[in-house]
Amino acid sequence: MKKPSVNSLKSTALRLLATREHSRTELKRKLESRAEEGDDVEAILDRMQETGLQSDERFAESYVRSRAGRLGSSRLQYELVKRGVTEEVAGTAMSEVLVDDELTRARGVWLKKFGQPPSDRQEWARQARFMQSRGFSAEIIRKLLKDGFDEPAEG
Repeated sequence: MKKPSVNSLKSTALRLLATREHSRTELKRKLESRAEEGDDVEAILDRMQETGLQSDERFAESYVRSRAGRLGSSRLQYELVKRGVTEEVAGTAMSEVLVDDELTRARGVWLKKFGQPPSDRQEWARQARFMQSRGFSAEIIRKLLKDGFDEPAEG
């Protein structure tokens, strides 16, 4: 079977970007798996960045926006870096997109999954492990599982 030409690689890249944002690293990996030995994938990616078709900043913002309601900041940062986004770009995207504070987002995740305070140490540990796996810090988890949800009465 004949491998695709450079034009076909460009078409593939455009098709991938039409479905969702991709980081440069993700797009490179996908194109290299389809490229022939002489194809210059880097040149294709450079051109796509120059024309604004591919942007790591846009990818990071989109990724954070779509997962902010389910993941903590450390997990979001880890996932972005794993997908080839620099820590600086990831941090910028998170500071621009995350409007709720970490505790508020953690409370939303916790309510959706559990909804009731832990009844014993074992349940506390189970809930804490779940929240930790979602990327919330130990400090946030302690506040969340320790503090009640009753808000003080105001005037």
